[in-house]
Amino acid sequence: MEKTEEKASFKKFIMLIKSTNVKKGLFFTGVFLTLIGTAGSLIVPLLTQMFIDGFNTDLITAPLAALIIGVFLISAIIDGISYYMLAKIGQTVVKSLREMVWDKFLRLPVSYFDKTKSGESVSRVVNDTSIIQNLITSHFPQLISGILSVAGSIVILFFLDWKLTLIMFIALPISIVAIMPLGSRMQKVSKKLQDETASFTGSIQETLSEIRLMKSFNAESYEKIKGNKGINELFKYGMKEAVINALLSPIMYTIMMFVIILVIGYGGLRGAAGTMSIGTLVAFLLYLFQIIMPMTMFAMFFTEYNKALGATGRIIGILEMENEKSAADTEELLTYETLSFNNVTFGYDKTPVLENISFTAENNKKIAFVGPSGSGKSTIFSLIERYYSVWDGEITIDNTNIENIPLDLYRSGIGYVAQESAIISGTIKENITYGLTAGEYTDEDIKRAVQQSYTSEFINDLPEGLETEVGERGVKLSGGQRQRLGIARAFLRNPKILMLDEATASLDSQSEKFVGEALNELMAGRTVLVIAHRLSTIVNSDKIYFIDSGHLTGEGTHEELMASHDMYKAFTAQQFGED
Repeated sequence: MEKTEEKASFKKFIMLIKSTNVKKGLFFTGVFLTLIGTAGSLIVPLLTQMFIDGFNTDLITAPLAALIIGVFLISAIIDGISYYMLAKIGQTVVKSLREMVWDKFLRLPVSYFDKTKSGESVSRVVNDTSIIQNLITSHFPQLISGILSVAGSIVILFFLDWKLTLIMFIALPISIVAIMPLGSRMQKVSKKLQDETASFTGSIQETLSEIRLMKSFNAESYEKIKGNKGINELFKYGMKEAVINALLSPIMYTIMMFVIILVIGYGGLRGAAGTMSIGTLVAFLLYLFQIIMPMTMFAMFFTEYNKALGATGRIIGILEMENEKSAADTEELLTYETLSFNNVTFGYDKTPVLENISFTAENNKKIAFVGPSGSGKSTIFSLIERYYSVWDGEITIDNTNIENIPLDLYRSGIGYVAQESAIISGTIKENITYGLTAGEYTDEDIKRAVQQSYTSEFINDLPEGLETEVGERGVKLSGGQRQRLGIARAFLRNPKILMLDEATASLDSQSEKFVGEALNELMAGRTVLVIAHRLSTIVNSDKIYFIDSGHLTGEGTHEELMASHDMYKAFTAQQFGED
């Protein structure tokens, strides 16, 4: 898999959050309300002190009790509002992050997806962003209120009794020594857990997408073993994470209980000596709880923060990858009159697949490519689609290097009908119009494309017609029906360059005859490129190119190659039974 992870830091985490254009006004309003709510909660212990100590019995009245309850309720309401506002910020940030990552995936080159399982990419959009969402939505609002509560409580405690406050600070170095090693370990475990989650997601998605292959070859046992292995890995790292969390909570609880015991013991002695009132001791304990609760939450925040750093590194790694190469906008009008390969060399990784390939395909001409399997024919189509950039040489349209043409403009003039047409889950209509906006076609255009591709033969027999759901990857349709949908899609797109990769291979003889006639109509007036496996699809080509092991070894009409190219003649005889 291609490495897409950056080493994350707090600075990069903040930069990632800023890149989502978070609403600062809403954020600071939420923080301000949190400050007010926390201030209100800080007043309650002081009122309690007054209530308990009482200068005289006349002050211990219902209005004072009502004031304490009122301050508490108002504080709780303000806390709720501020939490909602900060949670909304978190949800908005994660929404923006998911949009950014999804948009990035759509713009990454095909080479990235060649090396990365689709499930792992899905995990980046869903799982990694969810980790950041959990930090921002659940833990960050608590962190802000917790910091304010701890800081305010400490200041008030110093005014109440500075000697007793110093005892509380014994817990700080002990907490730091206990938490830091566990936090570092949590970061490593969380990273492994997230990586395993992405890998497992990719594996099960791959298995489920090829469920028919699995069942046809009785591979249930194999997939069960492979799936259980992934599940056990997730369990192992999940338990490691649980151990760390199980250690953190008792450690923090023990430290804080130790502090409480010290405070109660020392405060009791002070109270017995008459140097501290009972109200002050109770207020001190209330403030101490306002410190203890956030401190235990800080430990959880620290573990979630380390998780989020791992997710941040992966997200930044993806966002910083190079997009599929495009060019600046141009006003140049493309006619697609001539497509040329000029000494093109290309390969995958470091292995060349095509070497010094040159040919020209002109408008209203049919060009065919033949040769043994693996010779590079499909790679030529991939380069024309600009899935990859050539290593050497250039591909031109109307003498313009295709790398200098904006991708959307360039690809709008190309139609591709593969040997097995790709079908998306949705309706027949959605498949035919895929990639086009509503303003780019009319219902009449769809009707014409359906008739020309002979798709109407089976659509008219369906109760819901064009609105029929085809299922995931078109499982509710036959191979021939899926193929005709692909052809209908090409008709509707009305491309200038049409590429056919044995487009009638999945059709029965009757459908092949009809669709063959439709394709002849579709090919009229266009540049047509055909990868041929059947003799009937190439004999009428204007020019045939023979590709062998990435080299162009012959060109001409069928008759010319039969007369001059021994390998083509032998290939024809072997593949098609021709002499």
